Amino acid sequence: MRLSIRNLSKEYSNGVKALDEVNLEISTGMFGLLGPNGAGKSSLMRTLATLQEADSGEVSLGEIDVLREQSKVRKTLGYLPQEFGVYPKSSATELLNHLAILKGFDNPKERKDMVDYLLQKVNLYEHRKKAVSSYSGGMRQRFGIAQCLIGSPSLVIVDEPTAGLDPGERNRFYNILSEIGEQVIVILSTHIVQDVKELCSQMAIMDKGKVLYAGATEDALSIVKDKVFEKSIAKSELADYKSNYQVISNKLVAGKPLITVFADESPGSDFKKSAESLEHVFFAKLNNLV
Repeated sequence: MRLSIRNLSKEYSNGVKALDEVNLEISTGMFGLLGPNGAGKSSLMRTLATLQEADSGEVSLGEIDVLREQSKVRKTLGYLPQEFGVYPKSSATELLNHLAILKGFDNPKERKDMVDYLLQKVNLYEHRKKAVSSYSGGMRQRFGIAQCLIGSPSLVIVDEPTAGLDPGERNRFYNILSEIGEQVIVILSTHIVQDVKELCSQMAIMDKGKVLYAGATEDALSIVKDKVFEKSIAKSELADYKSNYQVISNKLVAGKPLITVFADESPGSDFKKSAESLEHVFFAKLNNLV
């Protein structure tokens, strides 16, 4: 299965161009969509999930025309939005059973077997009789993955899935997504660089509706290889360094700013070369340095 996005554009009524000639080719596996808030990630996800119309462009999922055959898309799509509501008193079993009926699973035994299987897959079977509204954030996200997988979809879209999760739940969520990505297309939309680094072999960086990079996650690192340097400075010096150097990021280490500078060669003997990271690629792209 392959998802092809060609020249996709979307402008809202307030004049914001959420998608600007987006072109992407996505095959089976985990695909990371990285970008800051307002980059156009959610607009792209909603368009692919048939929740909004595009102004122009083409999208195909295998033989399906995504923009014109929306009912076919929905039959082969699993979608986990950033936030989703649940019926207050419905248990996980009841809610999944209801969603399966809505997806056309009419055989009660087949439906029960599928619901039990999905709850076991996301490690919620022992909590199946509890109201989903009582679940922790991580449990709710795992339930969200279970509902995504009803009907064995070919395309799974997850939008900012790990925000607010503790490290343990985040790792459990990663493991489930990785397993799913072995067989279907999984698009992970996030602004968390670590999510993409740990999960995705292919990725894209978006900002202001445009695709700034698309390709292998490992290849992205070559963009900044031997061009990133770091130095610990006093807080009072930060403004001067930002004025005189291409500072792509800074963070506090032991109470002092550690700045990261992009340059073709060392800015000075007091700078140390920094091991390239996906975070460096992200900031360099956002600042139009590469």
